[in-house]
Amino acid sequence: MKYDNYKENVTNDIASVYQEVLKNLGEDPNREGLQKTPERVAKALQFLTHGYDLDPAEILRGALFHEEYSEMVIVKDIEVYSLCEHHMLPFFGKAHIAYIPNGTIVGLSKIPRVVDAFARRLQVQERLTIEIRDCIQATLNPLGVAVVIECSHMCMQMRGVQKQNSVTTSSAFTGAFLKNEATRKEFINLVQAKLH
Repeated sequence: MKYDNYKENVTNDIASVYQEVLKNLGEDPNREGLQKTPERVAKALQFLTHGYDLDPAEILRGALFHEEYSEMVIVKDIEVYSLCEHHMLPFFGKAHIAYIPNGTIVGLSKIPRVVDAFARRLQVQERLTIEIRDCIQATLNPLGVAVVIECSHMCMQMRGVQKQNSVTTSSAFTGAFLKNEATRKEFINLVQAKLH
């Protein structure tokens, strides 16, 4: 996705801070390879956090349709890219989302857009999972919502405990997925199945 919504004053402010960061790390910000790095970092950070400028509920409301379909709808393997708010290092993986319509369905492309709107902020995976669930529940009023997110966290893999193969899984459910074990199990089985 192309992103051109850089704010000049924000770019300049962040770039000046990163000029100092480079100096404090013992680097020469004027050497050829680093001359434009502060500006690049400033633009990268604006892209990686542009979810603050998005309204996830409005994204869903832009494609609501009345339909009597009342079986589970799953969008799985949605790519997730976010920044851990504790170290501002990336975490990334997949989101699997289901809902059971209650007279209203949503355009399928909107669910990944909601994931991005929340993920493109400083986050923790647990809150990200709940925010996605709550937004879909509040906006669509379905019979239930299920969200499972599996991510690798660079703050665990590159630093700290340095466990390169660790994956964190978080889940959140409402309605039928919370109350009915068979429904929840069907969701988990479909997420794990290789149907395509």
